[in-house]
Amino acid sequence: MFLELSGGGSRRAQLMRALREAVDSGRLAPGTRLPPYRSLARDLDIARNTVADAYAELVAEGRLSARQGSGTRVAHRAAPAPSGRDAPTRPTAARPVVHDLAPSSPDASAFPRSDWLTSVRRAVSAAPNDAFGVGDPRGRPELRTALAEYLARARGVRTEPDRIVVCAGFAHALRLLGGILDGPVAVEAYGLAFHRGLLTEAGRRTVPLTVDRAGARTAELAATDARAALLTPAHQFPTGGPLHAERRALAVDWARTHGGLLLEDDYDGEFRYDRQPIGAVQGLDPDRVVYLGSTSKSLSPALRLGWMVLPAELVDPVLAAKGSRELTSGVIDQLTLADFLAHDAYDRHLRRMRRHYRRRRDLMVRTLADRAPDIRVSGIAAGLHAVLELPENTEPLALGTARRLGLALEGLRPYRHPDSTMPPRDGLVIGYGTPPDHAFPAALDALCQTLTTLPRG
Repeated sequence: MFLELSGGGSRRAQLMRALREAVDSGRLAPGTRLPPYRSLARDLDIARNTVADAYAELVAEGRLSARQGSGTRVAHRAAPAPSGRDAPTRPTAARPVVHDLAPSSPDASAFPRSDWLTSVRRAVSAAPNDAFGVGDPRGRPELRTALAEYLARARGVRTEPDRIVVCAGFAHALRLLGGILDGPVAVEAYGLAFHRGLLTEAGRRTVPLTVDRAGARTAELAATDARAALLTPAHQFPTGGPLHAERRALAVDWARTHGGLLLEDDYDGEFRYDRQPIGAVQGLDPDRVVYLGSTSKSLSPALRLGWMVLPAELVDPVLAAKGSRELTSGVIDQLTLADFLAHDAYDRHLRRMRRHYRRRRDLMVRTLADRAPDIRVSGIAAGLHAVLELPENTEPLALGTARRLGLALEGLRPYRHPDSTMPPRDGLVIGYGTPPDHAFPAALDALCQTLTTLPRG
């Protein structure tokens, strides 16, 4: 533990001042365990009794607490309130989230803990010694090999392990690609502002493409100066629906004839309910499409594991942008996911979760049809979210009511590209996959209460 002993007085007085400052300033947060007094005495080169006496006095002051078997910790106590004109204005407390229907998150309670732990043990036991050295920025070969096999079988991706680069999720991949692309990037007119922001930070101007029920209008690409296009072909986010086959072909033709590049965000391609699986656009032309995937929806965003399937000519530039060492994705998690894929645990988990999320979706649709029949629900043939289409100019009212009920969800308008010529649409984007099972009925009830406050269109 870092403590600077300075100022006048004895070593005990210096230690007391340093500990009080660390606690009172918040540098040592409540609950932080302090090192045993023998260890701290050795680190600071002072007598053990000096540290023991200092700990005892701070316990008496209420700054520390000591319990048998738990050691000495920073006490949980009220911080002294500033007075007079130096007292800060108390911020308005945010209402706590009681019901979580925020989109884009899986059911965290459904993470396959037991199967994952089995793969951890098996992967670590079988790992070669070099796996515990400096990481390869490409990612572990075991994972790249397993991904090549799985993506070919499940998503129709055409690749080899040497054209796969492991990353820390989609946002990391987009940062890397934004740094090596040239020129503007076309994006869907409705999409995540966060992703547009990442491209802007990398110096890439974004050009909106109109979106309708058949996905992005890729015929508009030819009239832009874009050099690349970011698309969500399997399930447009957030409006829902797959990219029509003709528009997929038009996008690939544009990339071939204009020397362009397609960035395929396959964020939840494994989850479909009322239609046959749709293969990746990458399978149409592996030299003109970068395929991007991750475990954020299928397993957990906490894993921070993603992958880029790259045209051969982009592998070296991406690796140069990433750096000479693996600094973002833990090797143990990579080895575990490789084992999870190789032993079909990933497939079993996806089959189980497809059933799980379909039941959720069906319950949501039935409940809304019964209690809010005027609200149209769209984008529900696949994925973990839905769009509720609202009467014109009612989105702010719905969001305000939801906040008062402690209901987390999102409005549709912020997804619209600011330069889009599409008129703004009122709607709610909800994640029916987010809450655990026991909390889902109450969340649906809060959603219906929100919707019943709206005027009829």
